[in-house]
Amino acid sequence: MTNDAFTELETALRQFTGSEHYYRTNGNLVVTDGVKFLADEAKCFWLLDLYASHLIGVHGEQESFTVLKLTRVGVGARVVIEDGNGNQLALQQVEYTDFPLASITLYGVWDGSMWIVMLTSEY
Repeated sequence: MTNDAFTELETALRQFTGSEHYYRTNGNLVVTDGVKFLADEAKCFWLLDLYASHLIGVHGEQESFTVLKLTRVGVGARVVIEDGNGNQLALQQVEYTDFPLASITLYGVWDGSMWIVMLTSEY
C-alpha cells in the first residue's frame, strides 16, 4: 500500500460508527461491518484468528470486555490484549507482518454466546 492508500484506509475506518451486520470469522467470534472492512482491505484476517485464539475460554464472569492493541515494530508487530482497565491478558510478538497501519485498537465484547469484535468508533 502506498502512503495515500494508508491515509484512505484510516479515513474510511473513521466512518464506521455502528454496524448493521455481524460476520462470523472464527468459532464464536463475529465482527462488525468496520472490522470486516479492515480485514478485507488490509488483508488481516490473521489478526482476527490471533484475537480469537487468545479469547478461547475468556468470557462470562472472567471478562466480558477486551481490548486488542496492535503496534507495528519494524517489520513485525506487538499485539497486546487487555481487559479494558490496563490489565494485560495476553501478549504476542509477530515476527513479520504487512499490516498497513502503524497501530490499531479493537474492542471485543462478550454477549453471552459470542465475542463481537468492533472498531473503537463502533462501540
